[in-house]
Amino acid sequence: MIVYGRNPVREALRGRRRVQRVFATERAAHEVWLGEVEVRIVDPHEIKERCGSPDHQGICAEVQAYRYADPDSLLDDDDALVLCLDEVQDPHNLGAVCRVAEVGGCAGVVLPERRSAEVTPAVCRASAGAVEHLAVARVRNLAGWLRSAKEREAWVYGAAGDARVPYHRPDYRGRVVLVLGSEGRGLRQRVAAECDELVHLPARGHVSSLNVSTAAAALVYGILHFRAALDRAP
Repeated sequence: MIVYGRNPVREALRGRRRVQRVFATERAAHEVWLGEVEVRIVDPHEIKERCGSPDHQGICAEVQAYRYADPDSLLDDDDALVLCLDEVQDPHNLGAVCRVAEVGGCAGVVLPERRSAEVTPAVCRASAGAVEHLAVARVRNLAGWLRSAKEREAWVYGAAGDARVPYHRPDYRGRVVLVLGSEGRGLRQRVAAECDELVHLPARGHVSSLNVSTAAAALVYGILHFRAALDRAP
């Protein structure tokens, strides 16, 4: 796999994957964070040809294929917070959600194997390299995995614009799985049926919904705020 852009290459060098080669323009090759890494100096056109995108910022790297995590391991911690994406197919949205999940300290992200974006160079770029440090898992049957998560005493909350429960009302202690659907369809019926509760974010303007990554950020930080308030309580 070729990852491209300063942040994705830097995080790949810091992450779990083996970086085999780095290609950079003369200017980008002097980035301090490259350290002692051997860099092949090439022109911008060659980098564009290698990564297939003009958004390379003068650097790309050939790295080991992405290794998906064991989905069941994401719930090992008693307070694990896991994001699930139900058929989100836009790689930029997946990358942005992964960035939210990693920065917010989530245990990981779960994706269905079919009709879903997967971790590609574009996702690495959109995540600003967050996927190099985040556990991303794929499952055959998302509804089935949610059912097994509840058997491990996780509470499953789905985000839906027409839900009756405000997002700030549930008790987010313990293991929590947060499920978000695609912008066009939202949650599939069988996935929504596996949720313990459906919650909504307030919509006070004329537009009825948020981009999935923006909704993920609002919900994740709402949960973090709820948990922080518990920690401060006497």
